[in-house]
Amino acid sequence: MILAIIERIENIKEETPFNNRYYLTEHYKKIFDELDVLLFPIISNKNLEKVCNICDGLIVTGSCIDIPPHYYNEKPIVGKNYDIDEFKLDKDAIKLFSDSNKPILGICGGLQSINVYFGGSLNQKIENHNLKDKLHRINVKKDTFLNSIYNESVNVNSYHNQSIKDVASQFIISAKSDDGTIEAIEKENIIAVQWHPEKMNDILFFKKFIKTFFN
Repeated sequence: MILAIIERIENIKEETPFNNRYYLTEHYKKIFDELDVLLFPIISNKNLEKVCNICDGLIVTGSCIDIPPHYYNEKPIVGKNYDIDEFKLDKDAIKLFSDSNKPILGICGGLQSINVYFGGSLNQKIENHNLKDKLHRINVKKDTFLNSIYNESVNVNSYHNQSIKDVASQFIISAKSDDGTIEAIEKENIIAVQWHPEKMNDILFFKKFIKTFFN
């Protein structure tokens, strides 16, 4: 099995002229090595059709860079800058894999990209959800993909300053935190979560995703 996975941009200013880089955290390598899945990194819109043809599914990873709000018909809030646009790549990849009916998994910022691509919107700034290594409880909806893995509640990590405001049409909300923040959405073979299961080494989550949508 081959899964396409979107790499993210970082700028390490002190290492100029080699400061602009694309990266993928080691958590993904460890998990998918264990699952015997080949990851195909995406860093460009070029030849995405070929990538889609080669790969069985797509992972839209988390990012430190937020989606420019014009994509969901809003203006930036005061003091918020959107200098880099990673969503251009996300939306092209999501479109191709969705149109090809291939499974898509969104993680953290990937959840937000999926929601915006399908017509949803975001809260540009929320409080009390960038918890670093602390865990918080989320409540899982019955008869959902997440419910096939977890009980009615589970503790997850939290590294985000934005969240879903309006859920994209046809998606169901499969998990919320105690304060009402949307933590997961799903539709057919598209699953998206707001936390980082790879950081938690939640091998069961990824194994269940593969078993459910590829076997």
